[in-house]
Amino acid sequence: MSSRSLVHILRPLALSAALSVGTVLSVSASAWAAHGIAMQGEPGLPAGFTHFPYANPDAPKGGRMVYGVFGDFDNLNPVSVRGALTTARGIFADPEFGNLVFEPLMQRSADEPFTYYGLIAESVETDEERSFVEFQLNPAARFSDGRPVRPQDVLATVELLRQQGSVRPQYSSWLSKVAKVEAVGERGVRFTFNEKADRELPLLLAGLPVLPAGDFNAETIAQTTLKPPVGSGPYIIDRVEPGQRITYRRNPNYWAKDLPTKRGLDNYDEITVEYYRDQNAQFEAFKKGLSYVYLYQQPNPRHWQTAYDFPAVKDGRVIKEVFLTGRPANLNAFFFNTRRAPFSDPKVREALSLLFDFEWANANLFYGAYSRLTSFFDNSTLSSVGHPADAKERALLAPFEADVSPAAMRGEDKPPVSDGSGSDRALLRQAVDLLQADGYRFENGRMVDAKGMPLRFEILVQYSDQQKIALAYARTLARIGVQADVRQVDDAQYQKRKQGFDYDVTVAAFSGTLSPGAEQVNRWGSAARDRPGSFNYAGVASPAVDAMINAIVTARSREDFVAATRAYDRVLISGHYVVPLYYIGEQWLARWSFIQHPEVTPLTGFYLPSFWRDPKSE
Repeated sequence: MSSRSLVHILRPLALSAALSVGTVLSVSASAWAAHGIAMQGEPGLPAGFTHFPYANPDAPKGGRMVYGVFGDFDNLNPVSVRGALTTARGIFADPEFGNLVFEPLMQRSADEPFTYYGLIAESVETDEERSFVEFQLNPAARFSDGRPVRPQDVLATVELLRQQGSVRPQYSSWLSKVAKVEAVGERGVRFTFNEKADRELPLLLAGLPVLPAGDFNAETIAQTTLKPPVGSGPYIIDRVEPGQRITYRRNPNYWAKDLPTKRGLDNYDEITVEYYRDQNAQFEAFKKGLSYVYLYQQPNPRHWQTAYDFPAVKDGRVIKEVFLTGRPANLNAFFFNTRRAPFSDPKVREALSLLFDFEWANANLFYGAYSRLTSFFDNSTLSSVGHPADAKERALLAPFEADVSPAAMRGEDKPPVSDGSGSDRALLRQAVDLLQADGYRFENGRMVDAKGMPLRFEILVQYSDQQKIALAYARTLARIGVQADVRQVDDAQYQKRKQGFDYDVTVAAFSGTLSPGAEQVNRWGSAARDRPGSFNYAGVASPAVDAMINAIVTARSREDFVAATRAYDRVLISGHYVVPLYYIGEQWLARWSFIQHPEVTPLTGFYLPSFWRDPKSE
């Protein structure tokens, strides 16, 4: 290794060996014998840590967990773009259930913004410029059928994930920044980066799944399948009833059960995920004890306040819990599809974004429980709202002066506050003025363009709660002659139309993150605008947006990172790509009392893989 190398993750080394890397290494023990890689700075846990602070290493093992979820599934392939939105929950990278069947090279901490620790890869090396990353695989790593996890498995996985159009777009996007990947020695895999790479790339690659070589090929990787795959994770797929339920059984020979990153996790012998086509049926099943935890896809204050008046709550068998989270609020919004008229016109977007009456909806639909979203990083230090642009931000935004409103530069560009009537005359007048200045006019009670075509569009929704809020928005729009038709479709239609960008306006949500990075390309970047299956629901293609994403992923200091993220926030706000809705700065969960969890809640909120079942309940 050269004198400029910086080792972020190493197996314990002798001090003399550590000194051989020269002055680039920190003198602290965590630098020469580090065990994790962080996006900025050093990992938060010391070398030799025994378990994550949000895991109970003495948690009892055993018992059965049943989750209830809304939706459908028809796929067990964890990476196919075709089945991206209908893959069975829990297979890999599930936001709530974790990695039950497949695992990433390294385990991400739920208690830090963006840090990975050893799992399949027991060590990782990179240099100060992050021009490469090299993973050393744990010799104990095994797939569930007993095959060792080898560098050849990683190489084969990478080759499959490079295929654009076949696999989920983030993988091919990340790997397009890799010039070469090769096996090094018996257990090493080295990625050498090209000129498109950024400082986040080593961490993104640490999150890649590892598939057994030969189990998928260039044809089958693109297909959906219901054949149970072989992975290295703690569970094996036991039973599959397509669209209804999937059951996972603990692998008794799971290789990583005693690693620090897995101790106290994956505590059930069996996990069943039950699917429901109706949210009412999902909750009724929970009330009857047919599922053991009730999760909210979106917060529902009315339901939270009124639905728990049943005997099991009153006698303590069902517990309602509130968890605090340290990450930014989720972005929940109406997304304008700028690929289509009239939403290709920013003036139309600006006018219509004035007419969602949050104050009315919050009082009449949500028990006053919500706060209005004002930023793409609300409820965090990354938000630009309330912060005038500093010198670093102004320098970043200087080439894009026309793309940022003066109010956004002052930190004052945010949704209006209505009088709560659902028909605020001042806001209606403001929206009409903007539309008329853009060539629209009233004609027979309708808002029409210069050619006499009415301003009419469809709002695509999936859930009944989304339908309610869309109907409230449509009622206000109708007061200025704009017709918004709300259409609720089933899960399969919704996913198909969403993947193909077949909508005028839709309701969607993005999870909040303290470490925005390359995933923002898939949400807002020009490269994802016309890529089927991407999350660029608004169809954004803006050089200013692309430049700010690049500034985020190349930032080296915390100060540069915050400045780049706030500048990015200002550009997105100024584009009026969405109508921001609302958030609650906490998480809600209901559980049967025999399902228990550690006292410590991580930064990101409740962490279901750390829960366990009381042995006395069986």
